[in-house]
Amino acid sequence: MRTLPSLPLLACVLVAALSGGCSSSGSKPADGGADAGSYNFAWDWVGIVGTGQSLSVGAYGTPELATTQPYGNLELAFGGATVAPPFDPTIPSLTLAPLTEPIRPVATSYPSAYPANLYGETPHTAMANQITSMTMAAAAHDYVTIHTVVGESGQGLTVIQKNPTGLPTTGTSGRAYDATLFEASAITRLAQAAGKTYGIGAIVLTHGETDAGNSAYADGIYQLLTDYNQDLSAITGQTTAIPMLVNQQQSVPSDNGQVAVSALQQWQAGLDHPGEIVCTGPKYQYPYSPDDTTHVHLDAQGYELLGEKTAEVYFERVVRGTDWQPLQPIAETVAGSVVTVQFHVPVPPLVWDDTLPAPHGTMIPEWAAGRGFEVLGSGVRETITDVEIMGDDTVQITCSSDLSGLNVVVGYAATAEGGTPPAGLTARWGNLRDSDPFVGSTTGLAQPNYCVTFQLVVGG
Repeated sequence: MRTLPSLPLLACVLVAALSGGCSSSGSKPADGGADAGSYNFAWDWVGIVGTGQSLSVGAYGTPELATTQPYGNLELAFGGATVAPPFDPTIPSLTLAPLTEPIRPVATSYPSAYPANLYGETPHTAMANQITSMTMAAAAHDYVTIHTVVGESGQGLTVIQKNPTGLPTTGTSGRAYDATLFEASAITRLAQAAGKTYGIGAIVLTHGETDAGNSAYADGIYQLLTDYNQDLSAITGQTTAIPMLVNQQQSVPSDNGQVAVSALQQWQAGLDHPGEIVCTGPKYQYPYSPDDTTHVHLDAQGYELLGEKTAEVYFERVVRGTDWQPLQPIAETVAGSVVTVQFHVPVPPLVWDDTLPAPHGTMIPEWAAGRGFEVLGSGVRETITDVEIMGDDTVQITCSSDLSGLNVVVGYAATAEGGTPPAGLTARWGNLRDSDPFVGSTTGLAQPNYCVTFQLVVGG
């Protein structure tokens, strides 16, 4: 039996750091009115840093959708200046401009580093507008975010980290970390000149494909966050800890039967570092672009949906300071041929999403009836005959054989389907979601929370 750590004290510490106080409820008033004491408004302008690889830097070959800025959200503009190493945050032409897509001109080569690192629609404009929309609706208070997008397509953690290593021999790479410090320094200067306060609210990491088999990945992203906290705080002067919001990758490796180690570790990092790293959930529910046989990248609407979901989590964890956690397992048991998994459900009850096709199908017939669930008995695939939601928060998985005495591993959306994914999908997915009524302000589409990719030893 394994239980999820409770975070109320850590959440309260984060709230206190951000706002100078901690609300006992951290929630919207019962009458729906504004209560500034329940929200974190530490700065006039709040920085959000987006880093990662291709899924962080834009939709390939898809026209941008978020081309206007309905609120006051911002991006750094160069004013015609050439911005490349050595970075100079004091360039006089640097200004702040309305945040729209594309944030900068689209790159024409690969790999390509900041500032020519973007390839189309990023999640950030939809993310910013969602945060503002939710904050104004909940607290009648504006919330201006300034987005720094520094990811590098196709590059692993060693390239986007502090003091990058393993740089490719062609193209330009390895500027992500230094570009973050450059923008933070420039924006701090511009904020002071405008009489505004500025601090970094979160690091958003959209990454993991290149590190799909990296068993040290969770430690690596925590080191990245540790370095960012030290170096960004020295620039902005903030005393608040900067959290990292991490979404899981479901694309790589894509061959039949392969497990994405980085996706598992992206979730595990949130368990290992509660209050510091938050797994926002998977990306398999979003529309993927058929830009290659493995369907690695989202289309433009998919990027907007990702931005909206990230914004919802940001609003809960940073603006409100609540203990938000993804749809994830908290306890697993086995009795005879039945594996029972209890979940933390952000908005009960659990439901099946039958708009997504059934996973595994003919490629992994043992799990074709599992709706994304996977069961191994002492390393051998067990045939799932039925899965059933029990009550609000539990799933019961029935196998064809008695599992007694076996080393049982239960997983979900962890193993690649193999072959070419169905249209609009990627290599791993499942049908389990919650009943969150959240609807994105940009897309107008419903966005419940989908179950994280996981793999666990039952009783471990």
